[in-house]
Amino acid sequence: MQKLIYYLIYLLFSFPLLGDNFYNFKIPDVYGKDFSFESLKGKVVIVVNTASKCGYTNQYKSLEEIFLKYKSRGLQIVAIPSNDFGGQEPLSNPQIAEFCKNNYKTTFTLLSKQPVTGKSKHPLFRFLIEESKTKEEIGWNFEKFIIDKTGKVIARFPSSTEPNSPEFKKVIESIL
Repeated sequence: MQKLIYYLIYLLFSFPLLGDNFYNFKIPDVYGKDFSFESLKGKVVIVVNTASKCGYTNQYKSLEEIFLKYKSRGLQIVAIPSNDFGGQEPLSNPQIAEFCKNNYKTTFTLLSKQPVTGKSKHPLFRFLIEESKTKEEIGWNFEKFIIDKTGKVIARFPSSTEPNSPEFKKVIESIL
């Protein structure tokens, strides 16, 4: 009986809950309006953690280029700022929105600042890490997760991979 109980506990904590999927998450945008991931059903999605004072901040430009190139084919980008790495996102949500608009002319979805590492990380990032092949914590700003049209995490790229790199675009094009 004790073995059965241990086995049931193992099963309970080894798999996502039945209702736990990409489309169940909600996070406010940078203006405080609720954003439901359910609105992303049937689309290819890039989720990226961002920061305005990072060496990779210029990736906002290539993210916007990728978004403009593929949005008519169903691509969405969801950027989620975080201050988890060296305090590189000191701006408030409205300031982040203004920074992105003025410096990179971004038009993709920009959500409110969230923790992406440690015990306080947002549940979305817990889900993305658990569902990716690499179960490691997010290492830095501008780590990118690619989610297919069914809500499955199919690729994860480190900060150093540019969104306009051939390997990144190859994955996007293969699932659009």
